[in-house]
Amino acid sequence: MSTVREDTSARDTRAVSQSRLTDAMIEHYWEYGYALVPGLFDRARIQGYLERFCGLVDGTIPPADNMLIMRDVMVAKGAVHARNRAEEIAKIQDFESDEVLWSYVTDQRLLDCVDRLIGRDLFTLHTMLINKPPNVDGRHPLHQDLLYFPFRPADKIVAGWTALERITQQNGCLTVVPGSHKNGLLKHENPEWEHLNAAYFGAEGVGAETERVYVEMEPGDTILFHPITLHGSGRNKTQGFRRAISAHFASTECQWEWNLQRFDQRKYKIVRGEGAGTHWNGSRKDGQGSVDPLAYFPRLDKLKRARRGRS
Repeated sequence: MSTVREDTSARDTRAVSQSRLTDAMIEHYWEYGYALVPGLFDRARIQGYLERFCGLVDGTIPPADNMLIMRDVMVAKGAVHARNRAEEIAKIQDFESDEVLWSYVTDQRLLDCVDRLIGRDLFTLHTMLINKPPNVDGRHPLHQDLLYFPFRPADKIVAGWTALERITQQNGCLTVVPGSHKNGLLKHENPEWEHLNAAYFGAEGVGAETERVYVEMEPGDTILFHPITLHGSGRNKTQGFRRAISAHFASTECQWEWNLQRFDQRKYKIVRGEGAGTHWNGSRKDGQGSVDPLAYFPRLDKLKRARRGRS
């Protein structure tokens, strides 16, 4: 797979001059599929996100419109009895309407880094605050985020993932497979694990023997990774938490490439460049896209076979 490198000479020079993403980091990103930016967010901002999470979880702050607060599967099924509400939660998803968490997505420090990788005109695809509590499995198999996104080209999409506390191998840090972004999107499957959170798919044929890098991080450190980069995370083996906040961004140059629309009802908001603050619709040509999502999703693939069997 070829990679597209931006010529920054004709773009907004602010992102280049102010960005904490150095030229060396950019080279690392395109070579290995990820780049780590140390200390991108300050302690005060990180503390604000943690306090917001706690308020949403304990009920003192009402959830925003369309926000999903997801319980861990082991808690939901009664396999683990959490000692408090925070130990029940796997993640908070879709926080576009929460002003505090949304400030992560619009933070100029993060946008300046994203700008240098995929361009100035940006919209956001997906937002999450991930909570990996103790005493549950909580693993996420190696996977590729492009699986979930209907837009292309992949080189115009990037994830930002920021540590909210110290993240180590012991509490389930991210793992990445360097260079895997050059190999294209793989079919995904449901790992044969006893406890697996919803939609935690794994890339088919990618097992425990796959060589990977463990990305340990301090609070405020931010990893940027390509949507085809294989990544996942392990168990939290401590009695503390492993928390991070994340958002995916795409260039407004992207085009809708799924040949089906019904599986994606999200609203995408422009966060930088022309039309900032408005929703981005893009080009949606139903039935004419070049990518069949049913070829990659495990559950949807089963549905497709079942439909063929009834025809």
